[in-house]
Amino acid sequence: MEFVMEHISKHFEKKEVLRDVEFVFESGKIYGLLGRNGAGKTTLFNCLNRDIKTDGGAFYLVENGSRREVKAEDIGYVLSTPTVPEFLTGREFLKFFIEINEGSISDVKPIDEYFDYMSIDVEDRDKLLKDYSHGMKNKMQLLINVIAQPNILLLDEPLTSLDVVVAEEMKQLLRALKDGRIIIFSTHIMDLALDLCDEIVLLNHGVLEAVDKTNLDNHEFKEKIIAALREENHE
Repeated sequence: MEFVMEHISKHFEKKEVLRDVEFVFESGKIYGLLGRNGAGKTTLFNCLNRDIKTDGGAFYLVENGSRREVKAEDIGYVLSTPTVPEFLTGREFLKFFIEINEGSISDVKPIDEYFDYMSIDVEDRDKLLKDYSHGMKNKMQLLINVIAQPNILLLDEPLTSLDVVVAEEMKQLLRALKDGRIIIFSTHIMDLALDLCDEIVLLNHGVLEAVDKTNLDNHEFKEKIIAALREENHE
């Protein structure tokens, strides 16, 4: 499976955020979408999730040589600031999610098995989500995507504000999830992208550019990438 982007553009009034985004993402890989804060990573994700309309271009899936439209159920989106219904308990939230998506979820497991998979303690499972920590809310966001099994998983800087233990747990989960799907992980932290991702893609001046990870071990090349991000930041 391939996820193809062709000449995607997006403007906000006179500000050009995405100029000519094109790339081919392959299943079975975690892609690091590297760019400074404000480079357009979230805008790109919002376009792919159809939360906002593109001004031009297209994106689609290629399966077994055939092109098809990206459907809503193809995409899972984990936000940097977790959004969960805080009036529900963790258990109620999972039960509700499974019930409303009953027709599209295959191989439904007992709810406690999902909690076990995400290392959520027994005493936290029946707490209100409003009492969950930031890291636990992020886990719940990721968990509903584990249940839904989308073909494309968009992760918008989900590890930035997590403590070391939770962040490492999340990284291990993402590595386990990548088989058979495309994971695009946005970050402005180069070392995190190098540690977690199979491929690195740089969003700079509104376009995407593949970056050879072996080059990022070269100090001179690394400085070149950092300089490019600084240059955009000061425009």
